[in-house]
Amino acid sequence: MKKRKGEPWLAADVYGQSLQGLTINLISENLERALIFQQVVLGADIVYHDADFAAVRGYGAQWMIHADHTYDNHPLNTTLAQLAHRGGTVELRLHGCDPDIAQAHAIAQEFTVLQSASDKPHGLREAYLLDSDGYLWVPDVPVKHQP
Repeated sequence: MKKRKGEPWLAADVYGQSLQGLTINLISENLERALIFQQVVLGADIVYHDADFAAVRGYGAQWMIHADHTYDNHPLNTTLAQLAHRGGTVELRLHGCDPDIAQAHAIAQEFTVLQSASDKPHGLREAYLLDSDGYLWVPDVPVKHQP
């Protein structure tokens, strides 16, 4: 059931047909809290949001977040209620998002830091952060090589 009042910034079909390549759609129990994570922790831009939906952009990618209540007639509706946490083993990686800054913001906003920012053998400095819905975000930047 939609809770939005008024018209969205784009008609759903116009937005849907504008998407290209791979996009991600997250389903959130608390959309406002999810937006805090996106904006404050990850530094992403909220292109649009209302009580039902958010379009998010950052680091050369775009993704969507739908509130749980918009899935009342969706096949995932019964599954959502049974999930202990969301995201499973999927890592949502944001290349170019400074993991040290994201980690500091996550701590300040009381989100979970699963693993602190550290340099990895594959050449990236990354942190593992859980949002309030249990999605695992991995902001990363290339390791700075010391001369």
